[in-house]
Amino acid sequence: MAIEKILVVEDNEIICKNLAHQLRQRRYSADTALTLAAAREVLGKEEIDLMFLDLRLPDGEGIELLRELQQRPQKPVVIVTTGSVTVQTAVDCMRAGAFDYLTKPFSYEEIDAALQKAESFNQLLKVSRFLNHELDDEVRFELLGQSAAMEQLRQLIRKVARTDATVMIQGESGTGKELIARAIFNESPRANAPFIRVNCASVPENLIESEFFGHEKGAFTGALNKREGRFELAHGGTILLDEVSEISTALQAKLLRVLQEREFERIGGSRTIKVDVRVIATTNRNLQDSIARGEFREDLYFRLNVVPIHVPPLRDRRDDIPLLSERFVERFARKHGLHQTHLSEPAQAALMAHRWPGNIRELQNVIERAVILGGEGETIQPAHLGLNAPAASLAAAPALLSPLAAPGQLPDQVLQFPTLGELEKQHILAALQRCEDNRTHAAKLLDISVRTLRNKLKEYGQAAPADEVEEVRPAAAQTA
Repeated sequence: MAIEKILVVEDNEIICKNLAHQLRQRRYSADTALTLAAAREVLGKEEIDLMFLDLRLPDGEGIELLRELQQRPQKPVVIVTTGSVTVQTAVDCMRAGAFDYLTKPFSYEEIDAALQKAESFNQLLKVSRFLNHELDDEVRFELLGQSAAMEQLRQLIRKVARTDATVMIQGESGTGKELIARAIFNESPRANAPFIRVNCASVPENLIESEFFGHEKGAFTGALNKREGRFELAHGGTILLDEVSEISTALQAKLLRVLQEREFERIGGSRTIKVDVRVIATTNRNLQDSIARGEFREDLYFRLNVVPIHVPPLRDRRDDIPLLSERFVERFARKHGLHQTHLSEPAQAALMAHRWPGNIRELQNVIERAVILGGEGETIQPAHLGLNAPAASLAAAPALLSPLAAPGQLPDQVLQFPTLGELEKQHILAALQRCEDNRTHAAKLLDISVRTLRNKLKEYGQAAPADEVEEVRPAAAQTA
């Protein structure tokens, strides 16, 4: 429910209590105030979503409070109530910021209609605020990296952003294609206009056309109201067609018309709607292969590929892994309320050795897991990362696995898929290292017995002399 808390400001105590009672029956939380002073007191303590405001109050005019509310960054939706309304009164109230007005006495139906309109308006307002101020840690629109590939990419973005050219961003999954699209938008002349994204791969095929172009009421089963499509919402701004290669060939023809003519009709409509939008598309496929297989229109490809941008995979920009990793550690430690943690040198070596098939998205997930498993203020070790590089291989090539190692220097054995035994050994040795060689603590951490841990270490050739003595004692006792 968009509206939860309502304040009724009315000097007639009977009307005030009756309206509050009706609102509570509709499962709203309702407060009352008989004067402006009482209303200001409630507003100072509570976050009010909606207010019914009488214009005539014992200590002043309701329109005074209405004007005061407009100075607040967060203000309630206001429905004015009055015994008699003139055209001039209604105009004055709307200019002062009123959403609607009701003339006393008002019926149950009028209250319901006013509440329904206010609910819809308030929800749209909140969605708009969210979209316009979405600046949390997950959406910083910052392209991290100091490699030559990233510097070239930044230069290309700066050149492309100041134009209105259509852009095609190609790259593997997880390389940050949407981040680059947002960077282009933020540096463009359209930065203060809407940025509308549609994920072509996640929308069902029977709904994607409606998502693009909207529909009229009754256009198909379930179309109970008119709906504007994403192109219409993006008018004056930028639309991002994420994974555009996933749309059907029938819709590709309609999309081609929009790119050529900048016009379309809603589903079930006959009125031509003209739009002014900048189009950015992304894909993780090789569209030339898709064209050869008849899955993607060649003419649409040429329309979208005016300025191609290729995003390099993370394995081709390994110099950026240390910087990205440290930034992600800071971000996720803050997100989960943990003290600052750091990556150990072996952990950094493991990150440099990994192939990163999931690219930056995989790196984010690995670091977030490591921050959580590492706990409060602990240094992140390779075991926290959960990667597949065997500990023995990492220890055998410390120089090659330093953060400055080039991709071509990585030994082949590091990149091989480890056996289950190797993973078990790596896990046990990491637990022992974390517990500073205290076997009792390590066994508890691994949820195994101390005897099992001791036997495993004996298999690895790491049994202590005390273990050998303990093995002899039972035999000696049996002989006796």
